[in-house]
Amino acid sequence: MKAVRLVETGKPLQAQEIPLPAVGEGDVLVRSRAAGICHSDVHYRAGTSPVGTLPQTLGHEIAGVVEQVGARVKNISTGDRVCLHYLVTCGECYYCTTGNEQFCGQGKMLGKHCDGGYAEYIAVPARNAVFMPDAVSFEQAAVMMCSTSTSFHALRKARLKPGETVAVFGAGGLGMSAIQLAQIFGALEVYALDINRDKLKMAEKYGAIAVNAAEGDPVAEIRRLTGGKGVDVALEVIGLPLTMKQAVQSLAVLGRAVLVGLSDQPFEIDSYVELLGKEAEVVGSSDHLLHELPLLLEYARQGRLDLSEVITQTIPLDVAAINETMDALEQFGGGVRTVITP
Repeated sequence: MKAVRLVETGKPLQAQEIPLPAVGEGDVLVRSRAAGICHSDVHYRAGTSPVGTLPQTLGHEIAGVVEQVGARVKNISTGDRVCLHYLVTCGECYYCTTGNEQFCGQGKMLGKHCDGGYAEYIAVPARNAVFMPDAVSFEQAAVMMCSTSTSFHALRKARLKPGETVAVFGAGGLGMSAIQLAQIFGALEVYALDINRDKLKMAEKYGAIAVNAAEGDPVAEIRRLTGGKGVDVALEVIGLPLTMKQAVQSLAVLGRAVLVGLSDQPFEIDSYVELLGKEAEVVGSSDHLLHELPLLLEYARQGRLDLSEVITQTIPLDVAAINETMDALEQFGGGVRTVITP
């Protein structure tokens, strides 16, 4: 089968012909119908975030159709429409049994530690296949497997309550989902911060108040918009030391800054002024959980979560097109979300 793979970090991905993946007794073989290109994939290609053994097929936002089921699989049939939870875990350890499977000691991530969705087919344990409502497209479901679910988990970590205010630093794939989800959670106001005018216009369509960080100090603007108080929750999904610092500085008394974006650089905070003096918190958020996915898909089925405009481009399983998209993402460009449709 055809696959687009990371062969050497710091170099463009390469197209390769590889064998069809083996299907174990508890596995399903899925024909990929959509695979999102995530900013994390750019980090893997660059070496900012290490991957498993090379060569590796990237891609962890995956939706498709079941083509084959293992002998012990009873609840999934060929022809089922599914999207894939990207964390392959043991299901038995302390973290798995307490609902924190992202910390499983044996856990592997699709497209990072084992072959992912930039291919025609992928085999995964049956428990990783989540049924898709007919009303949800493959493209939207694929994107939901990372950007939407990661934003959802982060907002849960933030303990966002109805009537609170939220600032989302970064109006890309994660940010657009976070804006909509914050409103579903009952946020009174959602502020979207970015330097890209087109993304800010889209954020406004989804009900956010746009703050153009290229036109002035975004922290000062948030404080102006909130009457000097700051926001209850700041969600940083870019992964830059500057925006991490700004997220913390934008907090109100008892505010929570949740950091999601990946970075290999530290950032500084004034521990008294920015944290202790107002009992604010900085919270790390990693990945998401399998049990969170069905609710997100139901939000999409009901039309409360709409990613149709977030998917700004679809491309074939073509190595040149994929590398070009990743090049743009590396410069924080490339639209909001690009999805590969093999």
